[in-house]
Amino acid sequence: MLAIPSSVRIFLAAGAADMRKSFDTLAQATKRVIGEDPLSGHLFVFCNRSRNRLKVLWWDRSGYCLLDCRI
Repeated sequence: MLAIPSSVRIFLAAGAADMRKSFDTLAQATKRVIGEDPLSGHLFVFCNRSRNRLKVLWWDRSGYCLLDCRI
C-alpha cells in the first residue's frame, strides 16, 4: 500500500499511452502531454488503449518509481 501525502497531486494523462514505455519516455510524456515537471513529486497516471493497464510514475527524491498495474 502506498502512503500518499495530502500535498501530492495526481495527474491523469488524456488518451492512451504505449505500455511498452518506461521511466524516461513516460517522464518526457509528463512534460509534453500533461505539462508538468516529472520531478515535482506528484503522481502521473497513464493508461493503455483498452484501459485495462495503468502505469504510475513518480519521483521520490532517490529516483523514479514506476508502478505497473493490470486491472
